[in-house]
Amino acid sequence: MTTFKELGLNSQIMKSLDDLGFVSPWPIQEKAIPFILQSNKDLIALAQNGTGKTAAFSLPILNQIKINEKDLQAIILCPTRELCIQIFQNIKKFAHYSKGITVTPVYGGARIGLQINSLKSGINIVVGTPGRVHDLIRRKILKLQSIKWLVLDEADEMLDMGFKDDLDAILEQTPKTRQTLLFSATMNKSVQSIARQYMDEAQEIRIGEKNIGAEKVTHVYYVIHVRDRFEALKRILDYLPGVYGILFCRTRKETQIVADKLKQAHYDTEALHGDISQSMRTKIMHRFKRKQVRLLVATDVAARGIDVSNLSHVINYNLPDQNEVYTHRSGRTGRAQKSGVSISIITPREIQRIKRLENIIGKKFEYKKVPNREDIFRKQIDNFLTEIETTDIKEMSNERYFSEVVDRLKKIKKEDLIKQFIALKFKYLIDGYKDTRDLNAYIKAFGGDTRERDNVGLKINLGKKYGFHIKELFTLINSNKNLKGIGIGRINLMSEYSIFSVDKNRVDEVIENLKGTNFRGRKIDIVRSNIGASYPRKRRGRTGRGFVQKKGRGLRRIK
Repeated sequence: MTTFKELGLNSQIMKSLDDLGFVSPWPIQEKAIPFILQSNKDLIALAQNGTGKTAAFSLPILNQIKINEKDLQAIILCPTRELCIQIFQNIKKFAHYSKGITVTPVYGGARIGLQINSLKSGINIVVGTPGRVHDLIRRKILKLQSIKWLVLDEADEMLDMGFKDDLDAILEQTPKTRQTLLFSATMNKSVQSIARQYMDEAQEIRIGEKNIGAEKVTHVYYVIHVRDRFEALKRILDYLPGVYGILFCRTRKETQIVADKLKQAHYDTEALHGDISQSMRTKIMHRFKRKQVRLLVATDVAARGIDVSNLSHVINYNLPDQNEVYTHRSGRTGRAQKSGVSISIITPREIQRIKRLENIIGKKFEYKKVPNREDIFRKQIDNFLTEIETTDIKEMSNERYFSEVVDRLKKIKKEDLIKQFIALKFKYLIDGYKDTRDLNAYIKAFGGDTRERDNVGLKINLGKKYGFHIKELFTLINSNKNLKGIGIGRINLMSEYSIFSVDKNRVDEVIENLKGTNFRGRKIDIVRSNIGASYPRKRRGRTGRGFVQKKGRGLRRIK
């Protein structure tokens, strides 16, 4: 096993790494650090986000900086303020014992006067966002003629965010003798263009295959109808106690709407998009990193540069329009050698997108069903009991009033006490899940075979000819006290008869309670349909509705 001591770093840097607990370099560090120390050639390093790229370029640069000189020797460009600050903080830690090395961050959304004063004092390393760096160059404050190293960190992200013109202007101000170090998760056409234009016979280092998803990320998907997307999201969140992650939406408007609805349902969440002010963004990110906010609802642009290494989940409320964006999203979990889960909520029409994504990331997606009320209830109780079993009660047992509490509760039978305890803890789970519909949409496997959905088709001798429509079907079901609330899947209305699907566990119950009853004077005959849940769509009929009457206020988060 290679250690940092074998890479050729000086004693001051090694002392800082020892303090930070760094022992063995990650693959990108093991390859990039010796190269930058020993060669003046340009470098293209391809590796997923969260794989230790900051140390890969900053450690060898720090090792070669001429100490106590006030000239600017290195500039590091990155896409967002958050990443800029993070790189700056990491470099400060790495250079803790390297006295005389100066570094400063420059980025938009902060007072430029303070940044100008810092630059005028003489800085060795500047970490900046393209827009602010370009602005400082135009003001003739930041001069790049003396730099030896130019780092483009997350180059693909910078180009995707529209910084091409800024990058061109900045790179034109740098000397041809510089060493250019380009780090990126993907090598798309824009990055290739930058490399061709501004790099000379660059060496390429590739960790893992190009555009391949992180190894420790599990990819799962749920299939629902569009109308059930938010309801499904809440059930998924309730089934994942302790979830800590980012929920991706397509637009600013959708991001804010989803975040607001989750807040109203008492989830610990905040929105992050282009309409959020910089000061508010800073506050939100501070709370998110401290886990005071458990779920960040964000657009792709707003989430760029966020580098939190311990996210448990990434959730795609919608799949991104571009497949390679999925790689960026999912790569935000499963970092720092930890495992993570990337969840996608899709509609039946998007099944083929999953197949294409599997080919891109080189991994299979796991199909999962949206959990029902019982699934969530069991999961939440199991999680709660685990918390009880692992809670330290030593201090509480020493409190004087503890014996009084015990004496008071002794009056209640053990089983009743447990029931009351659970009922109180999960009261609004019990009250909130009035909608017990099966939210899983009918889908087909990639090869065309029907994927098991646990629904069975029923054929009823009522159709449009008898004034039987979707509304009448729901009325028929819900007017029977034994069937009220049963989830109805796909519906196909014909002239003489209709076919609808229900959960296979409720089929006999539906037949028993409807057969022989009357609808507008017509005796009902209902049987299992040999076509089942996979009957063909009819262009004339209204299919795939799957609605059921709802009562109550809907879902609420389980505390």
